[in-house]
Amino acid sequence: MDKKIALITGGNRGLGKNAALKLASKGFDVILTFRSHKAEADAVAAEIRNAGGKAAALPLDTSQVATFAAFAGQVKSELQKNWQRNTFDCLVNNAGIGINAPFAETTEAQFDLLMNIHLKGVFFLTQSLLPLMPDGGRILNVSSGLTRFSIPGFAAYASMKGAVEVLTRYLAKELGKRGIAVNVIAPGAIATDFGGGAVRDNKELNAFIASQTALGRAGEPDDIGGVIASLLSEECRWINAQRIEASGGMFI
Repeated sequence: MDKKIALITGGNRGLGKNAALKLASKGFDVILTFRSHKAEADAVAAEIRNAGGKAAALPLDTSQVATFAAFAGQVKSELQKNWQRNTFDCLVNNAGIGINAPFAETTEAQFDLLMNIHLKGVFFLTQSLLPLMPDGGRILNVSSGLTRFSIPGFAAYASMKGAVEVLTRYLAKELGKRGIAVNVIAPGAIATDFGGGAVRDNKELNAFIASQTALGRAGEPDDIGGVIASLLSEECRWINAQRIEASGGMFI
């Protein structure tokens, strides 16, 4: 039986890298994308290959919808070359950036960048890749705990993530006839380089998050990658149209 193939956007670092490695450890092959850090992405792919899996790293700017048709063609070529297949099984819409700006000071350029990456990009990349997904495939979108609790400075970012949560339910409804399950994971604050690495590097912020989290610490990438891998496993096939928060119990 062929191994399942997962495509993860933004798989060169942070949560995407962790998810790629966790999926590979559970028997998935991986196609990961990167925007500008090719060496990082190649290193992740090499780590997967060294462990016995297959992996490929492809460039993609998820804010540039006009490039998606060509990217889909590149994915198809990669599948035929490395896997002798025309389809991949699981799509993880993970790529993203963080912009922290008070509502009153958020610029239109900041708003548009966040929308293009986190909402418009997710919408149209998924649309572009659907023909390469088999019936019975899986889609997992990445949201944020900030759609449930509010922290000043994230009005635009969280609004896009909230829209992705609504989109997830619509995708689940419309793609159900093809047996494709669609869910959304909402991480809490995680110690990565996301948003300039504030959660990881700012001791006061890290301590505050720990004090507001039931499990008593800020999240680590390992806390999320395993959840992503689990949600894409066959054991979770009946979970559909759900928002799964992985925050250790922040602000409960």
